[in-house]
Amino acid sequence: MSIWWSLHLRREAASVPLARRLLLGTMETAGVDPDISYDLSVALSEACANAVEHGGSGAIPDETEAYHVTAYLDGDCCRIEVTDSGPGFPPAAVTRRRPSLAEHGRGMHLIEELADHVRFRNRPGRGAVVTFDKMLKWRDGALLSVS
Repeated sequence: MSIWWSLHLRREAASVPLARRLLLGTMETAGVDPDISYDLSVALSEACANAVEHGGSGAIPDETEAYHVTAYLDGDCCRIEVTDSGPGFPPAAVTRRRPSLAEHGRGMHLIEELADHVRFRNRPGRGAVVTFDKMLKWRDGALLSVS
């Protein structure tokens, strides 16, 4: 069995905990180990916060602009994708893979630490995409666990 869902969210701060709670509720219901669920929810929060802050046409978040979150729980893997319509990642941010002391970019490093595989990419003229995967662990008696 697998589960997937997709959200179309306004670029406002209140959308971040909404996406996080939906992910946590889905994983709890499916029977995913709470530590794995927590790691993925923090990574999702960072990706969503980045889309809210940087994912639009202007410097100030515009509530009429949106970003998208899609989550897939399939077998022993969870894949999450966050897309926005902003200017995209600076080239150095896409290729850099070490922690930064700069004010921006720490969330990207945190996502890399919490997930098993991460991809940051730009869609020229259409925004940025953050995709991350994590292998799942299951509680005993979980609904979706792969035997």
